[in-house]
Amino acid sequence: QVQLVESGGGLVQAGGSLRLSCAASGRAFSSYIMGWFRQAPGKEREFVAAIRWNGFHTYYADSNKGRFTISRDNAKNTVYLQMDSLKPEDTAVYYCAAQYGDNWFLRASQNAYVYWGQGTQVTVSS
Repeated sequence: QVQLVESGGGLVQAGGSLRLSCAASGRAFSSYIMGWFRQAPGKEREFVAAIRWNGFHTYYADSNKGRFTISRDNAKNTVYLQMDSLKPEDTAVYYCAAQYGDNWFLRASQNAYVYWGQGTQVTVSS
């Protein structure tokens, strides 16, 4: 069992930056693929980024490449999402999620993630 708690959301102007954190409790954090997803009002939840258990492999949605950076600190049981050059269309509730094991080919598949946080709101003003 893993509990996930996101933090770091807020209101920022376009072009600004935010760093989201997701603290995990429970065991074997380093055994999980960690992902970030987001859901904008009136839209379906979508994949943002994922990181493999060892932190050496990352994957991003095309819309975020070059602007977002996912990282993790297994010693602190925490995964981060650094968001730069934010755009109004990045406005959404951001969720972190955990996928047990190393099925890296499922890194962008929501259904593969078993544990989810409660979400943190990110609002980007124009």
